Amino acid sequence: MDVLLIGIDAACRRILEPLFADDRLPALSSLLADGVAVPLESHVPPWTPAMWPSIYTGVNPGKHGVFSFLHYEGYDWDVISAEQVREHALWELLDYHDETSVVVNVPVTHPPSSFDGALLPGYTAPESPDCHPPGVLKAVTDAIGPYQLYPDRDGTTNPDAYTELVGQRGAAFRYLAEQYDPSFGFLQFQATDTVFHEHPGDHTLVEAIYERVDTEIERTLDQFDPNTVFVVSDHGIGEYTGVGFRMNTFLERHGYVETTESGAGMPSWEPIRDGQLRSGGDDTSASPELLTHIGAALSRVGITTRRVGRLLDRAGLTDTVASIVPDGLVRAGQRQIDFPSSRAFMRARIELGVRINLEGRDPAGVVAPEEYDAVRSSLIELLSGVKTPGGEPVFERVGPREEFFDGPYADEAVDIVTIPNEYNHFLTADLLAEPFGPPGQPWNHKREGIFIAAGTDIEHARISPHLFDVAPTVLSALEIPPSDRMDGTVLPIVEPVAPQSYPPYETDESDTRGGDGAVADRLATLGYLDRT
Repeated sequence: MDVLLIGIDAACRRILEPLFADDRLPALSSLLADGVAVPLESHVPPWTPAMWPSIYTGVNPGKHGVFSFLHYEGYDWDVISAEQVREHALWELLDYHDETSVVVNVPVTHPPSSFDGALLPGYTAPESPDCHPPGVLKAVTDAIGPYQLYPDRDGTTNPDAYTELVGQRGAAFRYLAEQYDPSFGFLQFQATDTVFHEHPGDHTLVEAIYERVDTEIERTLDQFDPNTVFVVSDHGIGEYTGVGFRMNTFLERHGYVETTESGAGMPSWEPIRDGQLRSGGDDTSASPELLTHIGAALSRVGITTRRVGRLLDRAGLTDTVASIVPDGLVRAGQRQIDFPSSRAFMRARIELGVRINLEGRDPAGVVAPEEYDAVRSSLIELLSGVKTPGGEPVFERVGPREEFFDGPYADEAVDIVTIPNEYNHFLTADLLAEPFGPPGQPWNHKREGIFIAAGTDIEHARISPHLFDVAPTVLSALEIPPSDRMDGTVLPIVEPVAPQSYPPYETDESDTRGGDGAVADRLATLGYLDRT
């Protein structure tokens, strides 16, 4: 294997350094000692679905087209999939040069493309996903045993469920690398992020997961002895000690958000999730009776979005919680965001910004094109001045999307990007009584991840890498020309190869495969979806 790229979601110095100090991660420590190790700057928004495509394409979201966990068609949404990534991935460019790749567990790679090698998709894929080539998942499970993308419902309370998934990633990658003899391997671990969302503050579980990741890395290095190893993360992670800021509540107070009680708008699910679902009983089983019960409640309050029933069903609600859901639904359904009638709103908190309801672009746009610049400037000024109840600025930067994204899909992003101050305040799309409240999660993403490069051909140099630099640097390490469309540059730790022009990425407009309902449940459980 010429190059091995290891992805560790949410890895950063604040998590790794205590583990290094206690000699808990010998394999990573060895790479750190032999190579170059520095923080890796993330982009906006620093969330898994946007950043891993940026890592494996080398372009910003305005060029690859993925900004969050959701893909929008008008005011409706679905969970994103690889069909929304509209730029060539590393393994596709390598296939262009007749090189073989093995890719395991990388987020937003389902459904997979066809290339020389093998791919098992990662995060946002459904359980038992389509893989490349067809039939390869069965070959993997025949060889190594069970292979799951996500822990079982009851597994979220079992620490071994996470370490078992980590072990499956390593075993599957090593099996496929033996079968395909790739020049490039890409192995990603997601549990290092998930644990902070599902078990915040459980340092013992964090240590167990990282130790198992380190074991799988060591086994892989021992078996394949790659010439060059890169370790990257898409973002960091840390505690949120600031406030929760409810963007749509704030925008409603200033006349931008309109509400409805007709059931025609999208309901705010945060009160249900936080007030009732998370305080349910110990039984996590779901049943057809429960779905019927919830369906009747939804019908009574006029909530029409087609996903809500299946999301709540797959969330594993208890009978105890089900008995109180109708009241919660009524409370949440009384005031909903009327997206078509609003001038501007936050679609989802993970977009980190505000979308203007623009005439001619959005299905029921109410802001005329000639008013767009004035409305956006007024909103930027308004949001720039927002302070917490304690007098601290909520945002460290508020600006137009052109300052953050460029490319053919930039207009799919929010119109105004709002970056929380030091990523210490938690933005939500909730529509509640007050604009401020406690942060929705005690731990969440930070802007800096990690970058480690080790190998005989790695030059020690002072670098400040951005995650856009990963793809062109990996390709140069393989002596393959990067794409001239990439936003990143080749880091001076490898011999640079001049970029070349590759055929434009072609999309299949007839392909209607979309996100899986169970995946949306998973995202909501982790707190990524506000269910607004």
